[in-house]
Amino acid sequence: MCGIVGYIGRRDATPVLIQGLKRLEYRGYDSFGIATVGSAIEVYKKMGRISDGEAGAAHLHGCTGIGHTRWATHGEPNDVNAHPHTDCTGKIAVVHNGVIENYSELKRQLLARGHIFRSETDTEVIAHLIEEHYDGDLLAAVNAILPELHGSYAVLAIAEDTEQIVAARNASPLVLGVGDAEVFAASDMTPLLEYTERVIYLEDGDVADLTPDRYTVYHDGRTVDRPVELISWCVEDTRKGGFDHYMLKEIFEQPQSFYETIRAGIDDRIRQMVLEAEEITLVACGTSYHTALIFKYLAEALCNIPVRVELGSEFKYFTPPLHGLVIAVSQSGETADTIAALKMAKARNCPTLAITNMQGSTVTRVADQTLLMRAGPEIGVAATKSYTAQLAALMEIVNVRCDGAFDDVLSHAHLAIGDVLLHEIKEAVALCAGAEHVFFVGRGAFYPVSLEGALKMKEISYVHAEGYAAGELKHGPFALLTAETPVVAVCTPGPTYGVMASNIKEMKARKAPVIALGVVGDTELAEITDIFIPIPNTHLLVQVLTASVVLQLLAYHTACALQCDVDKPRNLAKSVTVE
Repeated sequence: MCGIVGYIGRRDATPVLIQGLKRLEYRGYDSFGIATVGSAIEVYKKMGRISDGEAGAAHLHGCTGIGHTRWATHGEPNDVNAHPHTDCTGKIAVVHNGVIENYSELKRQLLARGHIFRSETDTEVIAHLIEEHYDGDLLAAVNAILPELHGSYAVLAIAEDTEQIVAARNASPLVLGVGDAEVFAASDMTPLLEYTERVIYLEDGDVADLTPDRYTVYHDGRTVDRPVELISWCVEDTRKGGFDHYMLKEIFEQPQSFYETIRAGIDDRIRQMVLEAEEITLVACGTSYHTALIFKYLAEALCNIPVRVELGSEFKYFTPPLHGLVIAVSQSGETADTIAALKMAKARNCPTLAITNMQGSTVTRVADQTLLMRAGPEIGVAATKSYTAQLAALMEIVNVRCDGAFDDVLSHAHLAIGDVLLHEIKEAVALCAGAEHVFFVGRGAFYPVSLEGALKMKEISYVHAEGYAAGELKHGPFALLTAETPVVAVCTPGPTYGVMASNIKEMKARKAPVIALGVVGDTELAEITDIFIPIPNTHLLVQVLTASVVLQLLAYHTACALQCDVDKPRNLAKSVTVE
């Protein structure tokens, strides 16, 4: 959730930290701050956006520093609760991502021993604990306090009169960047792209000692070698490239990211795993859950294999009986609920497969095998190209189970995605922008497509939207239909076309205006609806993709019409790394 950046080297740390935090803005945040080691520990932190408050950090000096963007968990968003946090003496500063589950008990103990707390956060206990053990050796002090911390953490700590950063990780992502006489640390690779292509992914339980000219990683008190890996992304991938918003840029990148994911294919080990599975369970959250539901409909219909889909947040507490292949789907590879479910599946000796966009992320190290999406960096909080790249990976699994029956369909699907990017949807946008509530409906695989369309609408435009299997509206939601309640219906040729058309007529009878997505040339559907948006008359797999992209555009343009902050919707984070 939160974003962390650390720098130690030959440059002035403040500009590096500020730029790095800006690269992490997509993770979501309500405040930010940095601390540097100059003549003393110097701290600047502020509630709100970096762009509004970064000038206040100009007075900070030093070539060693740490920075943080906060997504509030303990204590409301304000200047005091913003990170970094310091100890009683002001000589130690820390930033932290994660949740210290036993912080209340630790705080009571520290207060009893005379410590003075300034914030409501769980993180501040880390600074005070380090203070109690610090005698000039920051690495030893951090190592001493880690056994006391229960929960998840990625921690960076600095101390006065040192050229050193100590980093520690447990169940929260932390990556090192190796430069020329400089070392970086961050929550993910995006802040590193401008400075180095060499990265080290820390493992749970790792502690790293960073100085300008070296880094040493320890695990259980012993030095360990973590491989240096090369990043394939570049800094240009993280820029808007002339688009008004990252989200629009990423919507338009979908033909390429889908094609690249399909072209990468599936290696023989994953292929064998998929072919041997007698049943499949998918675990995911949010948008990834919707792609998993789409896979369920496609795999059961086309491959005749039973598929179960579980919410990661429920799985840990209500674990179903597990048999066969378990697939964890996570864009970031750091989704806490999905990782916990994956570990439980492994404990039950199930073969596990991760589908993610982030090489080196936690799910890639936990799962037996990884199917990597080829979406590249996705900066907009609302998932777009990562959604279709997930679908590419999942559709390729369907294709493997069907002995390559859809090779030609999938290899050309990117062309159909490109066809719908320039659709004229102004009427539909105006209808949605003027509504307080919008329903999205579909049947079969288009039911989860509708769920995703509703999610996109509410998360970036703040228009209340709900997705339903079309036949379920008459079981209650019909009570909410009025002339001011638009319905977005996906209705394509297939076994449910007739009943779907009947459902639309039922909605029209309740005076609800209907926006329909149907195939080119469907005059019947155009006649019974208020607004008709055509998509290519192609294979079901491709119709799922094109309908999804149109719904992304509908949400995007509605949000723009309502003057919403499309790339940084309120209260949301890109990567949900806490439970």
